[in-house]
Amino acid sequence: MIEFRNVSRTYGRKLAVDGLDLTIRDGELFAFLGPNGAGKTTSIKMLVGLLRPSSGELRVCGFDVVKESQQANSLLGYIPDEPYLYDKLSGREFLLFVAGMFGLASRAAEERVTREIARFDLASFVDDLCESYSHGMKQRVALAGALLHDPEVLVLDEPTVGLDPRSVRLIKDLLRARAAAGTTVFMSTHSLAIAEEIADRVGIVHQGRLRFVGTVGELRQQSERMGQASLEQMFLEMTGGLAEGASSALLTPGAGEGQL
Repeated sequence: MIEFRNVSRTYGRKLAVDGLDLTIRDGELFAFLGPNGAGKTTSIKMLVGLLRPSSGELRVCGFDVVKESQQANSLLGYIPDEPYLYDKLSGREFLLFVAGMFGLASRAAEERVTREIARFDLASFVDDLCESYSHGMKQRVALAGALLHDPEVLVLDEPTVGLDPRSVRLIKDLLRARAAAGTTVFMSTHSLAIAEEIADRVGIVHQGRLRFVGTVGELRQQSERMGQASLEQMFLEMTGGLAEGASSALLTPGAGEGQL
């Protein structure tokens, strides 16, 4: 379970996240939607302990991410929007390094690395240096690393941006399978289409404030009540329209799905 309790974060005079109250249940796949600069990445960085909230409290499976960071972090898997690997390690060496960081014994580490190589179809390049990888390859290795310790909570920041359709499909299927197995999944995305396809609930954030939380069906009902012709128009209405960075191209199927 993830809990944001009246969480705010400022950068100087700029209020990036404004009183965020949000609970994501065990086994839920939650999509956090909003244009660039809405506060999505700041919220995620606070959740995984990379930033401290200016006020409020965040909890992962009951542990305060500031006061009980070690316990909270041990239950988290995190994939940033730009996956970082060590260029002079191979993918396999990177995964073994991550397994060691999570305290897995040598035999268990080898078994889980082998498991993730198969799951993400990494065998054809996992023994090459990471410096030779495309963005899509890096993203798949980063995902494999985040799952090595079987986290109870998986946090992903824009996981499908820059990926080819096959990789996007793999990630969609993986996230649904993880949620079905009981993992809490929290992902940010620009793509309303992806959220509509796989998320149990969505949250729409704009200028640091949560504008909507609910199922896509509930969003559609609200759209109809407000006389909006489509979910896309509803999203744009909530997030200030195209002028504030929410390109309509990012709200349609296949958005953000580039080439490896």
